[in-house]
Amino acid sequence: MDLKDIKAIIDLMRKNAISEFELERQDFKIRLKRGGNGGSPITFDDTGALSSGSAAAISATLPAASAAKGAENASGALEIKSPMIGTLYRSPSPDSSPYADVGTEVSPDTVVCIIEAMKVMNEIKAEVRGVITQVLVDNAKPVEFGQPLFKVRPL
Repeated sequence: MDLKDIKAIIDLMRKNAISEFELERQDFKIRLKRGGNGGSPITFDDTGALSSGSAAAISATLPAASAAKGAENASGALEIKSPMIGTLYRSPSPDSSPYADVGTEVSPDTVVCIIEAMKVMNEIKAEVRGVITQVLVDNAKPVEFGQPLFKVRPL
């Protein structure tokens, strides 16, 4: 993710009155939070501090433990959670079969769905090894950051 993408997210936050945004991918995490004074700095721990007139404070952490993926619940099943806000698509096109369905064996590199965010299609990988036991979100439905998408029985 580059500075241009971050500025686009900040503009979307302003236009849609969103006060907080968080995105987590494999070894990258970004959290945007609008401040009340309109002059919060933008900082990255890997590149140093940047200043901006935007009303967002940004912190990026590399590498971040992936709390959004592979979270284990009380029953021992793993959950594949959404790393972003967007629209979930279970297949690459309307005519195609789903990437993953109940009974599908997945590995960490298996694509299980796509989440469209800001007109960009993002492939979501399982990041765990197991068998899909439950699909928690219907096709073409909006998802939130951290929302469980699939339940997986670990292998």
